[in-house]
Amino acid sequence: MAATTHTVTNQAPPLVGYDVYGGDRALTEGVERHLAPELLGDVREELTDLGRAAGSAQAQEWGALANENPPKLKTHDRYGHRIDEVEFHPAWHRLLGHAVTAGLTDAWGREDGHLRRAAGFFVWSQAEAGHGCPVSMTHAAVPALRTDPALAAEWEPRLTSHVYEQGLRPAGQKAGVLFGMGMTEKQGGSDVRANTTAATALDAPGEYLLTGHKWFCSAPMSDGFLVLAQVPAAGKDRLSCFLVPRVLEDGTRNVFAIQRLKDKLGNKSNASSEVEFDGTWARLVGEEGRGVRTIIEMVAATRLDCVIGSAALMRQALTQAVHHAEHRSAFGARLIDQPLMRNVLADLALESEAATTLMLRLAAAYDAGTEQERAFLRLAVPAAKYWVTKRCTPTVAEALECLGGNGYVEESGLPRLLRESPLNSIWEGSGNVQALDVLRALQREPQALNAFLQEVGLARGADHRLDAAIKDLLTELADLEGIEARARRLVERMALVLQGSLLVRFAPPETADAFCASRLGGDWGNAFGTLPHSLDLGAIVERARIAG
Repeated sequence: MAATTHTVTNQAPPLVGYDVYGGDRALTEGVERHLAPELLGDVREELTDLGRAAGSAQAQEWGALANENPPKLKTHDRYGHRIDEVEFHPAWHRLLGHAVTAGLTDAWGREDGHLRRAAGFFVWSQAEAGHGCPVSMTHAAVPALRTDPALAAEWEPRLTSHVYEQGLRPAGQKAGVLFGMGMTEKQGGSDVRANTTAATALDAPGEYLLTGHKWFCSAPMSDGFLVLAQVPAAGKDRLSCFLVPRVLEDGTRNVFAIQRLKDKLGNKSNASSEVEFDGTWARLVGEEGRGVRTIIEMVAATRLDCVIGSAALMRQALTQAVHHAEHRSAFGARLIDQPLMRNVLADLALESEAATTLMLRLAAAYDAGTEQERAFLRLAVPAAKYWVTKRCTPTVAEALECLGGNGYVEESGLPRLLRESPLNSIWEGSGNVQALDVLRALQREPQALNAFLQEVGLARGADHRLDAAIKDLLTELADLEGIEARARRLVERMALVLQGSLLVRFAPPETADAFCASRLGGDWGNAFGTLPHSLDLGAIVERARIAG
């Protein structure tokens, strides 16, 4: 066939070779807003380097290869010895290694460490999301280990290291390690107090042997795990937290039998597993019987990462949709210039910017570390986790539709984003768990509500629709009738009011106006692209374009 019969026109060029960080106005402005001024130069440089790497052809290829070649379980070696190893494509190791080298497991000991790490996690997750699981778990293990100063002194330098070393060896022989987590069991699911894994004390203080199973164990190739198990006690078992190393100090493999890897909807590059413990050596973390309290800070940190990860997916989907609309023409005009498409893109941009602004505010609160900010996080994290992760799937699906049939094929990358999009809503507690956690905090920790209301109150008087939404929220909070059945509605409203307050204070007027009109004022339909036509939609879409 002659080449002249197949001239390709009216196709968007590949979106490659761009700066994921510097091209995102909401992100860069948010980092500069919260960051200590003396750090700005160094942090801008490190995030720009990471952003350029994330937008490179190489990183895009790594992401595709890691998902096209998912991990494989090897239970035994050629001689029949049990080894329980997971093999990954080299692209996975390159993604994970780049994340560790960029400091994405190092937040707890650096000035403004959570903010810079959240921004980096947001940027690098847009290259590929699956490898974010071990990055998140390793980062989040630090506060749990700090309940035992001796364990923290031993393990924290390895967890926060910027050196990635693959392969199973004694942790003391590695410059950097990864952590996973095992909480969920078949019979209990989110009800971890129903766990049956048993811990038997050894003669040495703090040492135990575990027997039982974990229905979901994250990142099974990791060097260590935080797990929950029951310590038998007179009349009642005591749920406790334990550190389980994969390799013991003498170089022998700990008993860690991987039964199978989960065949998941998405997240294909990452290994999630079922594991059995049968005389598995473990070290107690924290006090006996206080396992949930010990591990709860790890759970809170991973919940924030669910917010960051969902925000990253939304931003990447939006970026692809805007890029396509800039370069694709139909009916005599570019898609981005057509009023209805502009409405859709602006609506998606509002969702993305609201999620980005919220996740940066939460990260900055971690860095502040004051009693007021800790109280704020107690409500804001589960509310944000509930809402942002739930908005991810419809946002990604609508962005895919902006590409039409091109978005439905694998080469576009949008199907991978769509398969990934429900994950963060399920991990670390599904929607009902988050909503009930908010109720628990409201009932037991009045200072948390005070801190939350003070935060949203900072924007009072700036927008009448936000003021009305705050008033309605206070009315709902005062009504205890049927509160559990209304929990999702209440938490949704809390998240939207918080996002509205942040956008009114920090976003351009046209963005805040559109958010308040639609999400708070009710001038909105039931699908994206139903914003009031009188809004400055063009300015919102222009802000969503890759800057530079």
